[in-house]
Amino acid sequence: MIASLSQIIQRYIPDLFHFYMEPFTPPVPLILCLIVAAIVVIASYILLVFFKKKSEIYTDYPEFNLQQWKITNHFIESKIIFSIQIISVFLFIIIILAGYIGDSNPIYNISPTFVWVIWWVGIAYTSAFLGNIWSLLNPWKIIFTWIELLFLKFSNRKTPAPLFQYPHKIGVWPSFFLFLIFAWIENVYHDAVIPLRISQLIVIYSMITWGGMILFGKNTWLRYGETFTIVFGFFAKFAPIQSRVSKKSTKNTITKSKQINLKEIYLCIFGSELLNIKKISISETLLVILLLATVTFDGFTGTLIWINFQNYITQFIPNIMLINTIGLLLSVLIFIGVYFYICVLMMLASGNNLKTTHIAKSFIYTLIPIALAYHIAHFLLFLLIQGQLIFALISDPFGFNWNLFGTTNYKINFMLVSSNFYWITSVISILIGHIIAVFLSHTIALRLIKSHKYAIRSQYPMLILMVGYTIASLWIITQPMYN
Repeated sequence: MIASLSQIIQRYIPDLFHFYMEPFTPPVPLILCLIVAAIVVIASYILLVFFKKKSEIYTDYPEFNLQQWKITNHFIESKIIFSIQIISVFLFIIIILAGYIGDSNPIYNISPTFVWVIWWVGIAYTSAFLGNIWSLLNPWKIIFTWIELLFLKFSNRKTPAPLFQYPHKIGVWPSFFLFLIFAWIENVYHDAVIPLRISQLIVIYSMITWGGMILFGKNTWLRYGETFTIVFGFFAKFAPIQSRVSKKSTKNTITKSKQINLKEIYLCIFGSELLNIKKISISETLLVILLLATVTFDGFTGTLIWINFQNYITQFIPNIMLINTIGLLLSVLIFIGVYFYICVLMMLASGNNLKTTHIAKSFIYTLIPIALAYHIAHFLLFLLIQGQLIFALISDPFGFNWNLFGTTNYKINFMLVSSNFYWITSVISILIGHIIAVFLSHTIALRLIKSHKYAIRSQYPMLILMVGYTIASLWIITQPMYN
C-alpha cells in the first residue's frame, strides 16, 4: 500500500516522494544490528528460564474494574457514546460519497488518506494501546443496530431472529478469506488508492456484512464474519483496557434467581489478555498468521530485492498484478508452513505431551505482539507524514475548493519525524514486541506442559522462530523503499 501511495505522491508531491525514497543508513552496521537484536531476544529467554520457575507462573494478573468509578458509568450511560457513533456513521457516508462525487485525484479526495492511513493504521494502533475502540466505532454494526431497533419497534417483536443458524464448525473462515481479499487489495490491486474504487469496495463489503448479519444474526456475524472486528480485536488483546461479559445472579421478589450477563470494563497489564488461550479455533490461528504474513509482504515489496525480482520475472509473466498476487499467496503459505513446522518441533521437544494443532492454537497469540511491532515499524512514518494530509482534506473532503475549517492550505511538516527517531522507534518496537512474545510463549508453555524440563525444551524451536522474525523485520525496515 505504501508503494501504491508513493506513486501518487511522486506525481503530485515530489518533495514528499523524495523524503520517502531517501535510503537510511543505520547508525551502526546492519549486520551488527541484526546480531545484537538476535542476542537480545535470546538473552531475554535465558533470563526467563533462569528467574521464572514453574511454581512462579501466575494464573491471574492484576486488574482493576473501571466501573467502580462513577465517571466510567456516567460515560457509558451518557449521550457521548451515541454522539461518537453518529460521527462514525457520518464519516462513513462522507467517505463513500467522496468516491462517487469527489475529485478523482487521490491527493485532493479524503477517501484514500482516511481509509488507508487514518482508519487502517490509526485504528490498529488505537486498538492496541487503548482498547477495542472498533467495537464502538464500527459503522456497519451501528447502522444495522439502528435499523434493527426501528424494525423491532414497528413489528412489535422482542428480539430479532436470524434466518439461519451459523455453522460454528467453520469458525472464522469467512473472515479469513475476506481479510485475504483485503490484503490483496492493499498490496496488489493497482486501483486501491482510486477514490471511486474505494467507495465501490466499501459498498460491496457493506452488503456482505449486512447480509451476514441478516442471515446469521448481528452478534454472530461480528464474532465470525466481520473481518475487521476480529482483526482489530486481535490487536485489542494487547491493550490495557479490556471488556468482558460476566454472569451475575439476581433474585426477584418471588426469590427466584436467574443469571444475567453484564459487560464489565477492566484496566489490565499490557498483553495480559493474550494469555487467555481458551476456545481458539484453527481458523483464528490461521487468521493471525495471515495478518503477520501480509504486513511483512507489504514491507518486502518495497525492497530492491523484490523490485529486481519483478523486473526479471516479467520476462516470463508480464502481468505485475499476477506476480504480486502469487507473491502474496506464497508468503502466506510460507508463514503458515513455517509456523506449523515449528509447532511440530515443539511437540517433539515437549515429549509428545501435546498435539501439534493444540500447540498451534495455544501459542498463536504470542505472534500478535510481533505483528503489532512490525505494524509500528512499517507504518509509523506513513501515519505521521502522509497522515498530515487529513488536516487539509477535512476542510475540503471532495476536492470542491472548500475551506470549511480553514485548514485547506495546510502544508506537510516533513521534519515532524527525523530519520533517527524513526530508526530508533522501529528497532525498539520490534525488540520489545519479540521480547513480549518470548515471555508469553514461555509462560504458556509452563502452564500447558506438566514437566518443567520439557516445557523449557519446547521453547527452543519457538525461540528460533522469534529470532528469525526479529532479523527479517529489522532487515526490511532498513531497506530504502522503491516503486
